[in-house]
Amino acid sequence: MGQAFFHAPHGGADFLGIRQARNGATEIVYDDGVTRRMVWRVEGEAQDGKLSDALRVAVGSLRVVPTLYDELKKRAISVERIAG
Repeated sequence: MGQAFFHAPHGGADFLGIRQARNGATEIVYDDGVTRRMVWRVEGEAQDGKLSDALRVAVGSLRVVPTLYDELKKRAISVERIAG
């Protein structure tokens, strides 16, 4: 899985990204640009397209984190929060 990064289109500083951890696990990173930074580990194998689509939809909403959880659930992608 490669990297993908998304910034909020509505002028906010919200950021969502996909990265590879050193152990090879896929991680999702959220940063609000001010105080909150959260990291989740994707459990199992998630298709790159499904994960990218979920992040793209979430970062475009005004409530990024709740929308992210909804979009991951719709796509049957499970995550474990590891930081933040």
